[in-house]
Amino acid sequence: MTDTARQIVLEHATEGAKLRERYFQQNAERVVELALQMALTLARGRKIMFCGNGGSAADAQHLAAEFVNRFMMERPPLPALALTTDSSILTAIGNDYGFEQVFQKQVQALGQPGDMLVGISTSGNSPNVVLALKAAREKGVTTVGMTGRGGGEMAALCDYLLDVSDRRTPLVQEIHITVGHLLCQLTDHFLFENVLALQPYLEGTAPQ
Repeated sequence: MTDTARQIVLEHATEGAKLRERYFQQNAERVVELALQMALTLARGRKIMFCGNGGSAADAQHLAAEFVNRFMMERPPLPALALTTDSSILTAIGNDYGFEQVFQKQVQALGQPGDMLVGISTSGNSPNVVLALKAAREKGVTTVGMTGRGGGEMAALCDYLLDVSDRRTPLVQEIHITVGHLLCQLTDHFLFENVLALQPYLEGTAPQ
């Protein structure tokens, strides 16, 4: 029994390491591009919103906290929020309108043009995240998806898609939080260490 349990650990670690290496070899530039857009969103005085269900809700709260408090460097708090945390809002909307609208109505209430919404779903098909992304587009909010399995219904609704094309939910979630940490670190890098990289975009002189 001990040998079997140990083998489970080693196989999971090996498969996770393979997927992680493959993902970042293929998507490093996309991660950097999204971090640049996050930095620009914040530099323009806008905010970043996060949403997801279950483990993805935990990731949404985790990443919002890294922005509002700090990640690795000492710097000012950055405006971000998770749409998963207010139990009164969630239960009021869920009770009156249905669980599918719990994020949509918050985006309609809080989203402003130039904000960013990050929807997290390992399937890419979570109905409440899909509706939130649709509401974001109607409000002029930049849409981001962190997904698995090819992106699902969310893929067509995202200005920026970071898809982990794998069907193993735990491994997809492990990549998601690693991506999230990198986005925090890179956003800080652009805002506080390499602000000159943002200047052409803020001045409207960046190549299209």
